[in-house]
Amino acid sequence: MKTPDDRHGADGAHADRTRLVVGGRRPHEHYGFVNTPVFHGSTVLYPTAEDYLARRSRFKYARRGTPTSEALESALAGIEGPACAGVALLPSGLAAISAALLSVLKAGDHVLVTDSAYDPTRVFCDTILVRWGITTTYYDPLIGAGIEALMRPNTRAVFVEAPGSLSFEMQDIPAIAAVAHAHDAVVLMDNTWATPLYFRALDHGVDLSIQSGTKYIGGHSDIMFGCVAANERTNQALRDMVFTLGLCVGPDDMNLAQRGLRTLAVRLAAHREAALAVARWFEARPEVLKVLHPALPSHPGHDIWRRDFTGSSGLFSVVFRPVPGPAINAFLNALSLFGLGASWGGYESLAIPFDCTKIRTATTWAPGGPTIRFHIGLEDTADIIADLEGGFAALNAAQ
Repeated sequence: MKTPDDRHGADGAHADRTRLVVGGRRPHEHYGFVNTPVFHGSTVLYPTAEDYLARRSRFKYARRGTPTSEALESALAGIEGPACAGVALLPSGLAAISAALLSVLKAGDHVLVTDSAYDPTRVFCDTILVRWGITTTYYDPLIGAGIEALMRPNTRAVFVEAPGSLSFEMQDIPAIAAVAHAHDAVVLMDNTWATPLYFRALDHGVDLSIQSGTKYIGGHSDIMFGCVAANERTNQALRDMVFTLGLCVGPDDMNLAQRGLRTLAVRLAAHREAALAVARWFEARPEVLKVLHPALPSHPGHDIWRRDFTGSSGLFSVVFRPVPGPAINAFLNALSLFGLGASWGGYESLAIPFDCTKIRTATTWAPGGPTIRFHIGLEDTADIIADLEGGFAALNAAQ
């Protein structure tokens, strides 16, 4: 009996939507059940002393892998593309970022990090890496090939994120990767926003592609999970680092991540369509100064997005025309379909006010007005817009 992987995933001939449905599934190994069972366990028993001494076993210890983790890694690798040599599973998105950075850096090294990075990435660089004798320089996300001027003899890694967290700058990943590789540096990318469905990072020069699976992979706001896809150059060092640090994911979270993967393509398409509709609606509002969504022609990075990406997700930001702070609070407090929460990617709509002023060092944050980041969920788009109209009514009444 052929497995789903044998029939669909191995030759790369099928679409990502198909690979997401069949990847990692081997029903014949589990009595015909469609889904890989959830293996709760730590110890793996060997049949004989000789087998134990020679470590002759498919699985050796749960921290090194189980049928549950193997299935998830296989499914994730299937959508990362042919350049993927392996996938590491981590207990959160930040753990994935931290482990990936530690796998390519050592004392005395220098790393370049985009100024628009996810703030906890900066905290890790400014605290843990500093203690380990690793220096960080933050750079303008729009620098492109100009990053050449920042490369040092000890620069070992360049960290990119596109679009930028909160502020949605688009980076020229291929140009930055070309410069980094010319200096023998590794490129790491936070690819949570697009996922490999809409941007195959490893195909564009990235060596380590990172996702917070807490978000779109899980899709239901109920797991903590991260993953890193590595190319041949970085795979072994990543695996060694994750194992040595003792990082592993609980079996139930791995199971929920697999469940989320099966519907990722259809969910992400729904998020994309709804977010674009809402973003265009925002652009027509008199209270709005600009909308920070890379898929809109008005976005400064739209040409790069159109060149390199095949889609967009449900997250974007809006710059409001200047109004008093209480008016922004009134807008947010009037929303009934939008939760006020930071971790996006679930089925529900979210909104948070933000200010990048204190988390920028290489660039200046001056958007021209108060800013709110929105995640557009899977509610009916007309209902979402009606809810936002109520928010604007409250904002205008509060002035």
